Amino acid sequence: MSAIESFEPVNQPSLISQTRVTAAAIAMVGGLAALILFSQTPTLAALFLTGTLMGLVLYHATFGFTSAFRVLLADGQSAGLRAQLVMLGLACTLFFPTLAAGNLFGQPVVGSVSPVATSVVVGAFMFGVGMQMGGGCASGTLFAVGGGGVRMIVTLAFFIVGSVIGLFHNSWWQSLPALPPISLVKELGWETALALNLGVFALVWVVVSAIEKRRHGVVDSIFTRGSLLRGPWPLVGGAIALALLNFLTLYLAGRPWGVTAAFGLWGGKILYNLGFAVDTWVPYSSPAQQKALTNSVLGDVTSVMNIGIMLGALAAAGLAHKFNPVWRIPLRHLLASVLGGLLLGYGARMAYGCNIGAFFSGISSGSVHGWLWIASCLVGNYAGLRLRPFFDLPIERKLTAC
Repeated sequence: MSAIESFEPVNQPSLISQTRVTAAAIAMVGGLAALILFSQTPTLAALFLTGTLMGLVLYHATFGFTSAFRVLLADGQSAGLRAQLVMLGLACTLFFPTLAAGNLFGQPVVGSVSPVATSVVVGAFMFGVGMQMGGGCASGTLFAVGGGGVRMIVTLAFFIVGSVIGLFHNSWWQSLPALPPISLVKELGWETALALNLGVFALVWVVVSAIEKRRHGVVDSIFTRGSLLRGPWPLVGGAIALALLNFLTLYLAGRPWGVTAAFGLWGGKILYNLGFAVDTWVPYSSPAQQKALTNSVLGDVTSVMNIGIMLGALAAAGLAHKFNPVWRIPLRHLLASVLGGLLLGYGARMAYGCNIGAFFSGISSGSVHGWLWIASCLVGNYAGLRLRPFFDLPIERKLTAC
């Protein structure tokens, strides 16, 4: 069972009910944007709206990382991965010269560059297993929840639990062998780094296209899909839009798009408000984290963007006439969500990020750790595929939303 299956309608919902879903989502977006604008800052309001657009794009383009990896590894279909290569190529082209300059239109910017560590290998592997067990990645879990995926609510809940446990163990994992952060932009210069990355993307494109053609006789297009209003949008359109929105995030936030840091914060705030002394844990001990524990989540960049993603997906599901939550979850699917969510949250904290913060934003920042992350994560996805039948989860032969 994938995330898209959990919010596909069993019976076609009525037009009026879907219109109300869309209207409610738009009303919530407008109300929250106004609240953030007046209680926080215009920049945070803009980041919330950026997240909303991301949710709309992710849903309407059915731009899922988990499904893309699954159909590639299981059946040699490469459209999802080729769309990711377009996204990465455009993002690197925009990011590399900007990061080398250190500012964008006068706004100081930094990339997502993290250590090349043992914990990245283990954490990304765990994250990959969790993707196939839980039914989604970090961004996929959020937009599946927004789109009405009931099973994905369970995945998200245990994603948060796993993140908190990962933060509790964070110091031990950081004590393992590691190289310092390595930026290809700084080490090679942005021009050479860009040429190297684009060359690798092109090579991967050729290889996966050849595999797909040999197995299926044709290579699926990433250009043709459905309607503008109801979707699905072309995969290439989703790829371009996400690259541009990440670049907008770089300008507004001063750093690229991330997702999972908010989950650790949400879990920490819950425990803190229940009386647990999480403020004494090392990951929560910095002045910024101490402030975040006591302040509203609407003051946190990653949190407002995550909320925006869910609401954007809710609006898109209404427009697509597909918002129809199915509340009955088979026990084995429920167990897969619990285990998958724990692996996703714990793995992301060990690996310095997820499919967005480590893979998309990491590689777009020229971070070597992003390449180590995706290599380890793909191995984890393959292992996760082998586990799916034990939880009565099918291995689809076509792309789905997550």
